[in-house]
Amino acid sequence: MNDKPPTSGGDRPEQDRPEVPGSGREGLSPVPAPQDKAAPQDPDTMDEVTDGTSADGAPEIYSVEKNIDLTGKSYSQGQLVRRRFFRHRGAMVSLVALLAITVFAFTSIGYGVIPGWWGKNFWEGALVENMGRPTLQLWPFEPGEYPFGQDNAGKDYFALTMRGTQRSLIVAFTVGILSTIIGTLVGALAGYYRGWVEAILMRVTDLFIVIPLLVMAAVFGKMAGGGIWPLAFLLSVLTWTGLARLVRGEVLSLREREFVAAAEAIGTSSSRIIFKHILPNTIGTIIVSATLAIAATILLESALSFLGWGVRPPDTSLGLLISTYQNSFQTRPWLFWWPGMIILAIALSVNFLGDGLRDAFDPRQNRTAD
Repeated sequence: MNDKPPTSGGDRPEQDRPEVPGSGREGLSPVPAPQDKAAPQDPDTMDEVTDGTSADGAPEIYSVEKNIDLTGKSYSQGQLVRRRFFRHRGAMVSLVALLAITVFAFTSIGYGVIPGWWGKNFWEGALVENMGRPTLQLWPFEPGEYPFGQDNAGKDYFALTMRGTQRSLIVAFTVGILSTIIGTLVGALAGYYRGWVEAILMRVTDLFIVIPLLVMAAVFGKMAGGGIWPLAFLLSVLTWTGLARLVRGEVLSLREREFVAAAEAIGTSSSRIIFKHILPNTIGTIIVSATLAIAATILLESALSFLGWGVRPPDTSLGLLISTYQNSFQTRPWLFWWPGMIILAIALSVNFLGDGLRDAFDPRQNRTAD
């Protein structure tokens, strides 16, 4: 009777079995298999193995390096953002619509000394024809002499609407850009320096937040005296608070990261850390907030002009046109609908653009594949 306990490993060669520590045979290499002996030992060709025979009967060498797929293209962060944004259908339609409205408004009646292609202006009246009804015909397309109709004084309402669109767009984009700059600077300084700097800046921000926006905008609109540029600059002072709080929160998180600590360790100045290292990582939040600020400013300017505290005659804006002809809604509704529809189109386009930018900058969004 064989009392020797069975060894693990089955029919494995004795020298290929694991050795017991202390037996003196530790570290011995197992007997190589025949296929291991045939494997090439050249370090430059160790990733190559035979894979059948070639046409002339010689062993065919299979190279891992030669069969790696090197056609896959890698993308930078900016390229990934662009790809996501351009694949967002709503953002693309909104971008085309906003560009079309902007180009149409500034090229039709011209701007400043630059003439436009439309033959009428917004300040000269004429004889009211057919009760001032629009002559626009969609099918077959025919604009006619007065496509948007005429107002009470016989002015071309298309030219008036394009002038109002120009002024509203100028105010909206000026306020959007300036308020973004102010909010970004305040939020970045408060979040990075903290301490008494943050306390002062945030208390000022809270002061602007607690005062009703429309009330402050009405006061500032009265101070602007109806001028388009003073109104834009004064409204910029009121609409930066939301972005400042958002940027402050982002900077508070980013300043604790390792790359900021490394930059401080090598003596990088605070301004360079803020503008070169921290703010580029908040660009998504900043851009999305800027687009939303533009949409909100369009509605704010329209409300102020409607109440008589924004743009004033002889100039005009979309809100002022609605305010002037609000009593004509029942008898001549086109005087109310044309500026109203353009305000709605601009606000929706900018909001959808902001939605597309948010999805593009947020890597957690899975609406579109990269």
